[in-house]
Amino acid sequence: MKRPARQYNGQVPTDIRLHRRSRTLEIAFDGEERFELGAEYLRVYSPSAEVRGHGPGQAVLQVGKEGVGITGIEPVGQYALRINFDDGHNTGLYSWELLYDLGANQARYWQDYLDALADAGYQRDEEPPQ
Repeated sequence: MKRPARQYNGQVPTDIRLHRRSRTLEIAFDGEERFELGAEYLRVYSPSAEVRGHGPGQAVLQVGKEGVGITGIEPVGQYALRINFDDGHNTGLYSWELLYDLGANQARYWQDYLDALADAGYQRDEEPPQ
């Protein structure tokens, strides 16, 4: 599964809202673009070393995250968020650049993830537990 590269794109969020019930993070950028990013999507694309690894080819495919939720978000300086997931994961900083990239390329990255799951022989639950 290809991991998004961190590239400076100049985008800065103008509004960030956590929707716990729907398990989404809604984020608007100054270019008037608005994205709704699901907790599972954010969790499997976490920028943490635990998920990405410490170098090329060391990424760990995340499975069983269909029902993960977000318990909170914390700003980190003026450049990133720390996202606290209800499975205990909270490492890795989601920079504005990464969040924008995850939003702008959501369809492609999500399909990459689904393809990687299929290649690994994992059957994803389409109806996550509530």
